[in-house]
Amino acid sequence: MNDAADFPAPRELDGAGQGDGMTRRSLMIGVDVGGTFTDVFILDEATGKAEVAKVPTTRPDQSGGFLDGIRARVAGMEGIATVVHGTTAGTNALLERKGARVGVITTEGFRDVLEMRRRDRPRTWGLRGDFIPVVPRDLRLEVPERTLADGTIRTQVDLDAVQAAGRQLIAAGCDAVAVLFVNAYANPENERRAAEALRALWPNDHVSASSEILPEIREFERFSTAAINAYLQPEVSGYLARLESALAAGGFGGEFLIVQSNGGVMDVATACARPVRTALSGPAAGVIAAAHIAQSAGFPNVITGDVGGTSFDVSLIEGGTAALAAQTSVDFGMVIRTPMIEIATIGAGGGSIAWVDAGGLLNIGPESAGSNPGPVAYGRGNDRPTVTDANIVLGRIDASRPIGGTGQALDVEAARAAIARHVGEPLGLETDAAAEAILRVVNSKMAGALRLVSIERGHDPKNFAYMPFGGGGALHAGAVIAEVGLARAIVPRYPGVTSALGCVIADMRQDFVQTVNALTQDIDEAALGALIQAHLDAGTRALDAAGVTFAGRDTVVELDMAYVGQTHTVAVPLPVTIEGGRVTPPTRAAIAEAFDSAYLRVYGRLLRGGVNRVLNLRTAVIGRRPSFDLASLAPDAGARLEDARLGSRRVHIGGAWCEAAVWDRLSLPVGAVIAGPAVLEQPDTTILIEPGQAGTVDRFGNLILAPAEERG
Repeated sequence: MNDAADFPAPRELDGAGQGDGMTRRSLMIGVDVGGTFTDVFILDEATGKAEVAKVPTTRPDQSGGFLDGIRARVAGMEGIATVVHGTTAGTNALLERKGARVGVITTEGFRDVLEMRRRDRPRTWGLRGDFIPVVPRDLRLEVPERTLADGTIRTQVDLDAVQAAGRQLIAAGCDAVAVLFVNAYANPENERRAAEALRALWPNDHVSASSEILPEIREFERFSTAAINAYLQPEVSGYLARLESALAAGGFGGEFLIVQSNGGVMDVATACARPVRTALSGPAAGVIAAAHIAQSAGFPNVITGDVGGTSFDVSLIEGGTAALAAQTSVDFGMVIRTPMIEIATIGAGGGSIAWVDAGGLLNIGPESAGSNPGPVAYGRGNDRPTVTDANIVLGRIDASRPIGGTGQALDVEAARAAIARHVGEPLGLETDAAAEAILRVVNSKMAGALRLVSIERGHDPKNFAYMPFGGGGALHAGAVIAEVGLARAIVPRYPGVTSALGCVIADMRQDFVQTVNALTQDIDEAALGALIQAHLDAGTRALDAAGVTFAGRDTVVELDMAYVGQTHTVAVPLPVTIEGGRVTPPTRAAIAEAFDSAYLRVYGRLLRGGVNRVLNLRTAVIGRRPSFDLASLAPDAGARLEDARLGSRRVHIGGAWCEAAVWDRLSLPVGAVIAGPAVLEQPDTTILIEPGQAGTVDRFGNLILAPAEERG
């Protein structure tokens, strides 16, 4: 077996065509690096044809797998126009606490803001809990300066003190520094001067100023976001520099772009300066692809479930649009305030380890075997059972045909022994029952995550379809939709590389925020219009500099608003007229009307007589990528159902072994209906159709999974 998953009819693409002696670049490549596998989606924009590949992720340097995946399908990099990367480098550095040694220079009296947080607790009902900030206290230094909340500078920054603090941090071995001055959102002058003084002596480019990263009110959120940005800069910029060098050495001369956590893309220079925007980059790309696939298939309302090697990432898409959150916590106390697609993550991936606690309860994760050593059946040294091991033992995964090109057959007996020892014996269960218990627990955890983003937020699951993707998502889809009460599941044509597809179709997006903090009735309309214009101009310059072809451009304006006395704000879409690149300032009446509409939609009633205010302005400037026609992924017109049958094998479902039909999923023709029990195999995933369910292949090659009597 090759290192790359053996997708049907592979062909080497070079994207090169000769015209007037020039090389024509036509390949657009999306690369998503996961905990276990690196996924690649290759689109030839000249022909509309697509190729996919899946290779093992390399550790500790993920750039090896990145390049392996491209080389598995592309003969020469000279023909590549664009490479778009969904990276987990930043997220992993945060979760594993492997970021840079960072120093902070802040206003006198504010060195402990990062540690005090919002006085929340890691365990709601506990009185104890530890929190270690990304910057230790001895590396948080104070200097004389003070800006008031209205922007007045009461104390000019002492630049001599700033430079002395900088030299102290360099001597302490700091690789990056963040300047965090109180009220810098209202007037960044002191912070700007301090950052300039530091850049004059700092040995690299890793200097972050909070007013550059997040010019927004609320000190902890701004301090936390800027400190995390500095914490990630050396790791992310070093990783991207290695990738750029390797691509260039291979002859690549096109655009290299990075997926942001908001689902858009940015250039490498922006990613190196603002690495905090890459947190949850890979999962965001998957949601973008899922929205496009579901909308094309006629399902505007879907809940996505990305099952990778380490985690289960869930997001809700309503009306074809993924919800954006202004703030998230990657881990307890590590708050990032930057626009992100709303994604709930739990430790329930294929590599998640099953274990029995002291109370005799079976748990799944959050610890994962990852790609190295991987599940027990991979034979790389792990002896603790994973979710993948349970699927192998129960016959749901064919041990002789593992996904992702692991290079050898899987060791079923080793997986059985591990499950028996670590789960069966402590619980008094036979091995098959212990393996099924592992899957029941992980399915329950997945169902709980789906309820979290649907029922607990006021949505009826019956109005949504479920889209499982990632290498392991389709193995659990039938059980999850039955437990949650979802109408059906949509399994994409290539579930295992959905996030890589999202990289290819993601729009370029530039987000801006600025605190306004004024009563609506007192808003300076011209000043607000000038702020929107400044955001639009900056975003337009960034899009123009990217060198990417856009089908169109959009500008989205929102206000964070609330009634006076309220802490939490409502996102208020603000219709803005833009003609010839010039913004017509919004009126106070239009702002008040937009607030009433948004507040009524969220809470169901207005506070009559209440006075409202505008806290923040948010602007997104978006370059729309040309739409990708999913019909290019559809099965061949001449495909025949009888040619897709591979045979049958014993599979353990519902407490008993049964004979399940085995099919080559990618050979199924449009309109084919496969009744359970059945297993559908393809190089990037395995699909389980349980008894009482059936799957129908739609015109795009998606498999629509539903109860047999309700399919369609």
